[in-house]
Amino acid sequence: MSGYPGDAEFGFELVTCRWAERAWPLDRETDAVPVVARQLGTRNRRWDTVVVEADPNGLAARAAFGGDALDSDLLHVVRNAPAEWAWYRDALPDPGYPWRYVRADVHRAEDRGVVETRRSGNRIEIRRIAPYPDWMRRIVAVENKPDLSASAARALGEQLAHDVETALADEVWVATAATDETVEPALLEDLPVEAGVLTLDFEESTPAAQVAWHPAPLDPDVETSLSPAEKATKRLELAERAYGSGWRSYVETMRPDCRWFELRREAGAFVPWCGAKECHQTAAECAGSCADFQPEPPAWRTRGWPIEGGPGKAIQRLLARRRRRRRDVDP
Repeated sequence: MSGYPGDAEFGFELVTCRWAERAWPLDRETDAVPVVARQLGTRNRRWDTVVVEADPNGLAARAAFGGDALDSDLLHVVRNAPAEWAWYRDALPDPGYPWRYVRADVHRAEDRGVVETRRSGNRIEIRRIAPYPDWMRRIVAVENKPDLSASAARALGEQLAHDVETALADEVWVATAATDETVEPALLEDLPVEAGVLTLDFEESTPAAQVAWHPAPLDPDVETSLSPAEKATKRLELAERAYGSGWRSYVETMRPDCRWFELRREAGAFVPWCGAKECHQTAAECAGSCADFQPEPPAWRTRGWPIEGGPGKAIQRLLARRRRRRRDVDP
């Protein structure tokens, strides 16, 4: 088995996301479109990788509301906007907080182009641009642990037990690097039996994946620490955030404008590379505070550079295009 990209989980995480984008799900037939994001969750829990299994027709209809995520307040407006003009206070359910905040959300929705508004005397009336689709089918949470040591497994076991207990996702998985051992080490650790185990082998240009342990299906409609209604709301918000961010958004927290920043194709994914350190750097390392940070020379952004804005801007545009393309039901 060849090593995964980089020495930290960050490179493994990017490769896992790209694999999921191409090949999810591994062990069953479905027409669902995988929408993949990273580092998403709730106030109390954050997952490395989130796969939203989307209905193809619903995903296509979701495009009418733009490429950015709709937050909970905008969802309240968009999902309840009427087909015919109506005063927003008659059209929308009582939010449980002052209506002036809803009015501000209506203006935000209008600015985003996700509802239409007009004035009727002193009243603001709203009308939907289209029905908000039921595009999310399932949510799958994946924890990435390429080297699953005993101490890492203990901490991960507690987190996965929380996931199983709350049942916010439909499935929870651990993704780890494959070994040459007869029994994968992950199966010997004290992990909840409800969690699936996925092994990735990096011998080929595209990772080979195997299901080492199948997960138990979780039921988000069951009452847990959250009610089914609360979970349905949080699940839709998670799906929206996944739709808006994707997994390539890592570049937004790194410094592609550094002269040493590159993208290298590793195991089918574009993984950041630092020319100064000669390694796949982590997101935390790639910052303006890095001792090796050097802004791109101005000449790179002028004097006929073939791509407007310089290499850093070109990298951002490349990843943005690929992120938009992966929302398409026929990429």
